[in-house]
Amino acid sequence: MDGKEPKEELDILIEGGKLITMAEGNEIIENPRIGIAGGRIVFVESGLPESSKAYVAAEAIDARGCIVMPGLINTHTHLPMVCFRGMADDLPLMSWLNDHIFPAEARYVNRDMAYAGSLLAMAEMVLSGTTTFCDSYFFESSVAHAAMTAGMRAVVALGFIDIQVLDSPEPSRQREIAEGFINRWRNRAPLVSPALCCHSPYTCSPETLKTVEKVASKAGVPFVIHLAETKEEIHLIEERHNRTPIGHLRDLAILDEKTVAVHCNWLSEEDMDIMAAADVKVCHNPESNMKLAAGMAPVPSLIDRGIRVGLGTDGCASNNDLDMFREMGTTARIHKVIEMDPTVMDAATVLKMATIDGARVLGIDDRTGSIEPGKEADIILVDLRRPHLTPVHNCRSQLVYAASGADVTTSIIGGKIVMKDRRLLTIDVNAAMSEVRKIAAVISSDRP
Repeated sequence: MDGKEPKEELDILIEGGKLITMAEGNEIIENPRIGIAGGRIVFVESGLPESSKAYVAAEAIDARGCIVMPGLINTHTHLPMVCFRGMADDLPLMSWLNDHIFPAEARYVNRDMAYAGSLLAMAEMVLSGTTTFCDSYFFESSVAHAAMTAGMRAVVALGFIDIQVLDSPEPSRQREIAEGFINRWRNRAPLVSPALCCHSPYTCSPETLKTVEKVASKAGVPFVIHLAETKEEIHLIEERHNRTPIGHLRDLAILDEKTVAVHCNWLSEEDMDIMAAADVKVCHNPESNMKLAAGMAPVPSLIDRGIRVGLGTDGCASNNDLDMFREMGTTARIHKVIEMDPTVMDAATVLKMATIDGARVLGIDDRTGSIEPGKEADIILVDLRRPHLTPVHNCRSQLVYAASGADVTTSIIGGKIVMKDRRLLTIDVNAAMSEVRKIAAVISSDRP
């Protein structure tokens, strides 16, 4: 024995830059040292000078000049719809859905299309700093398989709708299909977890809503639903049930802490009180809402009531991109105009929505959303050495108001490097684009 302390073996050692932990206290650490082993964060230290401990790492990442932060969490999207990007723009939501999207889905969406579209969407997300997503669609097992290929953290929500399209099951088989999907994906892949989704209160009967939610509740997985998205939806539900959409779901006893309500653009004060009492989570999709002129969720009021709110891009047919940095900037700006108050939705609040609060919305904050020992290593590096990011007076403001997905240089998911120096390591992006171009060519050739 030479008396030397044995070196701690790491898979990845990140050194330098500025670390935004998003942990309790939300501190910024200058010149951090982050050790990763076995997919998890082993330690977080401050200061570049020699530590009392010695480390040997299989991969060393020099983060000087960068912000190191948790990977972004996209709490709502429909990834296969990347194949419909730009197909039916500049239309109202109901016309967009009924005249274009639903018919296109019925004709073109299948397992292969869902896989190809999802893989390309994941390439876009990894390149722009998203490490976790919640997808709600049909053929969701194809989305899950694509996530396994890409190495992304995914909450995959199988979709249910009473319009007989795609693989939406007959009502008599809804419970069987829902339970089978959850059982298939609960422990199949470490980064993939299942959920269930009902499209909306106006496309799903009370029986469908209760059946699917009961399965989700029993299994302890998220129940996702588009809710109070448009004025038309409000009128439809009031005509059918003499309630707001929120009141309708309350009467069906399917609002609880596992409910992830998407959009929530048209809420009364009573609606928000009901949601707060039930601990309902909300996913805010400002760019999609703006493009479809659907309305805008009263996010400041929701947050004031203690309701957890995450950010989502929605699908590429209604956004038309998956860049969560752009979504953050839009979120911060649009609510200042709505409230006519430049102090609302400050950068720190919006950054939480895209990271730790997004994890809380999806019920995975014990695994991801912040950088602290024991959590799984979902980490991105944002390069500040760019004209539009110089100088840096406030890191959080820089990320929300000036940065874009193109500024992300490295992405780590579950302790594995999936993108380094802007190069994808798990996805052949050219092959993914080629597959989607073939699908788009078929769609275009069929359109008048």
